[in-house]
Amino acid sequence: MLPKSTGKWTEAEARHLLNRAGFGGSPQEIATFHGLGREKAVDLLLHPTEPEDAFRLPDWCNREQALADARMRREQFMDAQKSRSGMTASEAEAQRRKAFQQFQQDNRRNSVEAQGWWFNRILKTSAPLREKMTLFWHDHFASSIQKVKQPVLMMEQNRLFREHAFGSFKELTQSIVRDPAMMLYLDTQRSSKAMPNENFAREVMELFTLGEGNYTEQDVKEAARAFTGFQLNRFNGNVSQNAAAWDSGEKMIFGKSGAYNGRDVVNLIFQKDACARFMVGKFWEFFAYESPLESAMEDLAKTFRDADYEVKPVLREIFLSREFYGEKAMSTQIKCPVQYLVQMLKELEMDSAPMGFPIMGQTQLGQVLFMPPNVAGWDWGKAWINTNTLLTRYNLAGALTKGTMAGSMRGRDGMERMGRLRELAGRIAKGPDFAKIAAEPERNDTEALVDGLIGRFFCVPIPEKARQSFIAYADSKKGVSFTDAELGELCHLMMSTPYYQLC
Repeated sequence: MLPKSTGKWTEAEARHLLNRAGFGGSPQEIATFHGLGREKAVDLLLHPTEPEDAFRLPDWCNREQALADARMRREQFMDAQKSRSGMTASEAEAQRRKAFQQFQQDNRRNSVEAQGWWFNRILKTSAPLREKMTLFWHDHFASSIQKVKQPVLMMEQNRLFREHAFGSFKELTQSIVRDPAMMLYLDTQRSSKAMPNENFAREVMELFTLGEGNYTEQDVKEAARAFTGFQLNRFNGNVSQNAAAWDSGEKMIFGKSGAYNGRDVVNLIFQKDACARFMVGKFWEFFAYESPLESAMEDLAKTFRDADYEVKPVLREIFLSREFYGEKAMSTQIKCPVQYLVQMLKELEMDSAPMGFPIMGQTQLGQVLFMPPNVAGWDWGKAWINTNTLLTRYNLAGALTKGTMAGSMRGRDGMERMGRLRELAGRIAKGPDFAKIAAEPERNDTEALVDGLIGRFFCVPIPEKARQSFIAYADSKKGVSFTDAELGELCHLMMSTPYYQLC
């Protein structure tokens, strides 16, 4: 077991925990969280009282509604087919194109609504770790709405991730093998004994459970045979096992032989020690820092195996460990775009995002919910930052704090993006309530004002040189009174520093 943190539980540590195990918070939220003490704070994260169905889904996600919509589309398709019998070839083609465009338009609308729904949930939830783990699983078992093309199946997968957020990794893996969205994304609905899908079997071992080097090519080939026979009904999303398409022959996997099916393969994978080591490394790098000590990962792997792959005991050990609050972990992680956007809104005490802000921010920064780039998920860490994304972060912070833009966009489509950001800024009818961020009396002492904002925006002390530059800026702006506009400029200045990109 990892050595526990026995030091004083500080407010900075409470902020660090809420940043990493959630998406940050306002000063008041962090103070309340700190008041619980370390153990109770961790327990609250792991045992949220908010029900999983606390947020109402869009109507089209309702199972009955989804079936009704699918039935209607099928009837429209059949009617269109009949009507084309009397058309010329060009007229029939035009009608097919029009119907396809309408289908794409409906899917795009539902996709955007799904992305907005999840972002809003991440922002408003009182169960932040559950949403953070849902994001973790979305990246780990990556599939994209762009290929799946059925938003309702992606939302169903999102519900699955939330249900297993910190439950059994083994059961989640069993479920994901038969998950409709994953089946469409990795083409497993076409896998038969005549043509087994080796690509899927390889991803299950390499990306999902064991990591590279912990299986052989023969294991992949044999597992692919075992995974054959699953069929997906695209109309209603039901998955079944087609006995005729399943390869019922003997397979040799990890040195053991049997007439294995897909469930057997997953069970065999979880008998290998490499599975626990692979996953605790991913948990640690997601929540703490990259390149963890091998000895620490062995301790965590033992916890994971002893708990029969329940995630909760591993997370509890991480969040209570001394190492989690050490210098290597505190304020060293580059915020991913979703973290950056949500945490910024929380720190500015905005309980909702301006219209269009979340999806445009995600698009410009390179992390759109429900749209990871490939089956390996997003690249993390330094990959989030380059010249363009850094400037976009500054501009997005400016749009929130000032309703105006700072600087310009670069790149081939820079002018277009700048125009969109300006348009967005113009739509921000109401920015932060600056009276909550700093009341009038607090603005009379610029040094105290700056220190208060540093406590709000940064997890650890920033260099004194940077602090003094903020004070000098605030002094230069201070007139008869420190207005909201000037306070917005000061907030923007702080958010435009390298320190603010870290949590």
